[in-house]
Amino acid sequence: MASFSAFYDACVFYPAPLRDLLMQLALTDLYRARWSEMVNDEWMSAIIENRPELKDKLKRTREFVNLKVRDALVTDFEDLIEALSLPDPDDRHVLAAAIKGRCDVIVTSNLKDFPDDVLEKYGIEAQHPDEFLTHLLDLSPGIVCGAVKTVRSRLKNPPKSVSEYLETLEHQQLLKFSAGLRAFAELL
Repeated sequence: MASFSAFYDACVFYPAPLRDLLMQLALTDLYRARWSEMVNDEWMSAIIENRPELKDKLKRTREFVNLKVRDALVTDFEDLIEALSLPDPDDRHVLAAAIKGRCDVIVTSNLKDFPDDVLEKYGIEAQHPDEFLTHLLDLSPGIVCGAVKTVRSRLKNPPKSVSEYLETLEHQQLLKFSAGLRAFAELL
């Protein structure tokens, strides 16, 4: 198993295209993916607020990802929360779990909520999913392209061409990553 650990913030679990890609990559052992049940609660609540009919399906998704990704759940971090200070106090649980999980990076779209000067104290860096995925692509293009191909091949309703899938990624604000993948289009 990889020694580099990435903690997923709730915002990378929703929308589904980003979650699906990050979960597939978590199975590659390029890095160790981590999250907590508090993060699960947060992303599920956000989806259910907009799509209440998905509640039962999301429970199954939660169970599946928790079981499928080896040692992903960080536990017993709650005692750290109160001692932490972040611009949004509601994000302290993310940092606490990342500390407890000995994570190197927090993958989040909310970079302003995780200032460098705070994270440096714990040897953690916040990265936007676009930056995180672009680093993975640079590190191991074959493994990343294989994961992208697997995710794309599961899309059946409707299926997506490579170009359509890359557009989906661009809509997820994964602009650099999508641009990098275009060089490997024949592998996707």
